Amino acid sequence: MPQVWLLAVPLEKTKRMERRKSSRLVPDQPFPPYAYIPTRSPHPVRDPEGHSYGEGHQKVKPPDPERWQKCRPYLYGIDLFNHGYYWEAHDAWEVVWLACGRKGVTADFLKGLIKLAAAGVKAKQGQARRAQRQAKRAEELLKQTANAIGSAKKCYMGLPLAQLVNFAKRLQANNSVKVTFRFKLRPLV
Repeated sequence: MPQVWLLAVPLEKTKRMERRKSSRLVPDQPFPPYAYIPTRSPHPVRDPEGHSYGEGHQKVKPPDPERWQKCRPYLYGIDLFNHGYYWEAHDAWEVVWLACGRKGVTADFLKGLIKLAAAGVKAKQGQARRAQRQAKRAEELLKQTANAIGSAKKCYMGLPLAQLVNFAKRLQANNSVKVTFRFKLRPLV
């Protein structure tokens, strides 16, 4: 028999969950039941027990960088990233990256975000060096984006490039065995 889990959740936790839901860009699209971490949970698409098994990727049009608010997979990727679903964010952004043809400014920007998400996965796995390598590639791609759009523009697709680059740099500079991955993507409207 299905459980009504909200009844068992303490009131304070319920309030936090509501705030979390309201801070989302695509609140009508639910989160998966778990954040995939390799070797710790079923692969989302290859394992029959995976949370996205049997679901195909939706076809999307390349996003218009000036109208990024209209690209739901991009926005959902931000939601996923901000709530610790790094593999799933990577997957959501990859669909948009493929729609861009894997080349060009928007594709490079998306690949930079994909690499940041990959760094998050590696951080969750406790693989600091691999997280740092992903962060280095993210930094390169995001700097490339900044150079391509010119220094007059501080944001691309709503996200502040300097903050993204600085986060990638901080990840690389972290020489501890454990990487702390506390960063939220906050689009500027």
